[in-house]
Amino acid sequence: MVGARHLYVHLPFCASRCGYCDFVTVVGRADTHGRYVDALLRELELERPRLAPRLESVYLGGGTPTLTAPPAFERLLDALPPAREVTVEANPETVTSGLASLLARKSVNRVSIGAQTFHMHLLDVLDRRAGPDDVRRSVHLLRDAGFDNISLDLVYGIPGQEPAHVARDLEEALALEPEHLSAYELEAKPGTRFTHAHGAELERQAETMESYFEQVVETLTASGYRWYETASFCRRPGLAGGRDLRARHNLGYWLGRDYLGLGIGAVSTIENRRLRNTPSLGRYLEALERRKPPPRDVEYLPTHVRVVERLMLGLRLDEPVPLGDVAGAVDEAELGRLVEAGLAASAGGSLTLTPRGRFLGGAVTARLLA
Repeated sequence: MVGARHLYVHLPFCASRCGYCDFVTVVGRADTHGRYVDALLRELELERPRLAPRLESVYLGGGTPTLTAPPAFERLLDALPPAREVTVEANPETVTSGLASLLARKSVNRVSIGAQTFHMHLLDVLDRRAGPDDVRRSVHLLRDAGFDNISLDLVYGIPGQEPAHVARDLEEALALEPEHLSAYELEAKPGTRFTHAHGAELERQAETMESYFEQVVETLTASGYRWYETASFCRRPGLAGGRDLRARHNLGYWLGRDYLGLGIGAVSTIENRRLRNTPSLGRYLEALERRKPPPRDVEYLPTHVRVVERLMLGLRLDEPVPLGDVAGAVDEAELGRLVEAGLAASAGGSLTLTPRGRFLGGAVTARLLA
């Protein structure tokens, strides 16, 4: 067994819960931060044999990882295995000069900041606490600490948002010169308080998502960013000192690599099995305090399922998918029709979507599946 080269660590704590969020989060509970990190380190100890000797990436997500109590957070950073890329997600309001210095000292080399939007009335809709000035301040503090790989997250399709707001968000984000940008379509899960509060407006926004998407791609590619994944953009090597600034951790997902997830609700894909840790904080802590693996669901992934996932995820990228990797998953007749329609390209034993095909995304991929 070679082992997984990508490690995800879930830190679930948040100051409040955003109405549209469906991630596994815990509001408050500051008294459990230390216990939770202890449990994470025990889980890492138990699962370390599943990891490769050398890691490609470590990603700390949440929740709000940078809300974790500083002594516990520092202890976790000290214990993480080294990796080529170590990313920490941060809410802007949590970034201080002390935090930026701590991250830099502890071998973190990439920070992803959840900006979402630069319009206060839209941030209020999202229940976000940080304002535009917090985003700018956090970027400047990270730059002062020496960070040269910063990502900003933006969201479009927010109730009340208009094309002019999206244009302004992109302008504000580009002014901060991030190495990486992610722009996500707002997904509000049915039945949440967010959909109850904004249902009619969310339906209106759904009709304009495609135009927002095109606006994002056109603006960022014209500004020298590579549209390397459906929602992800990075500075081109010529503007980045020759560096490849694609998110290595997320590339691991999209390329179908094995990865290990630690923490409540964390998912792992290891050797044709998908493991989902319990989302219960209490059950997770109780198991690991007894030095037992946390309760988890196990899903076995037959080869054909992995092949279909490889196709679906790989077509999110701007690089070709080798047809040999997805043998049996592609409808050859449909591929021919899509090539003729200018939505896909097939050459040299590989498959990719054209820019027009990438705008249609999942609809084209669904047609390709045998």
